[in-house]
Amino acid sequence: MNKLISLALFSVAITTFSCNNPDAQTGADPDNVREGLIFPKGEKIENGHFHGTAWLTSLVVSDSTNFNAVGSVTFEPGARTNWHLHPAGQIILATGGVGYYQEKGSPKRILHKGDAVKCPPNIPHWHGASPDQQFIQIAITGRENGPTEWLQPVTDEEYDASK
Repeated sequence: MNKLISLALFSVAITTFSCNNPDAQTGADPDNVREGLIFPKGEKIENGHFHGTAWLTSLVVSDSTNFNAVGSVTFEPGARTNWHLHPAGQIILATGGVGYYQEKGSPKRILHKGDAVKCPPNIPHWHGASPDQQFIQIAITGRENGPTEWLQPVTDEEYDASK
């Protein structure tokens, strides 16, 4: 009987530990769990097409079978892309924080977790984080009509307009 009680207590202890420890369930990086990230933060982007600090995790690389590239981008507060366009368009899925999206000639949109944006082909736009919160997005970018065309930086006046 004592062995049965000991085994039952051991089972309860293991179950309790596993249920209260996300790393035990998923093998996730503790820093990502604390930050609420679905995917790892990735590598810091240092290509000159961003203002502020952003990180990229490439999830799907485009190839001859599937022309879409998919990446998770984490923008620190205030970080943003330059104006740019995609010849085949882009889809942005907001997965965390608060972000901005703006097409040339249109008002800036505020994005929250769960929002989706369909960026039309060849329309200049920019996206990034709000001033006081990070923004995390999944970007799905078509590559069949050519690469992203990077344009001028977003000015502070454009970024700050209609907060």
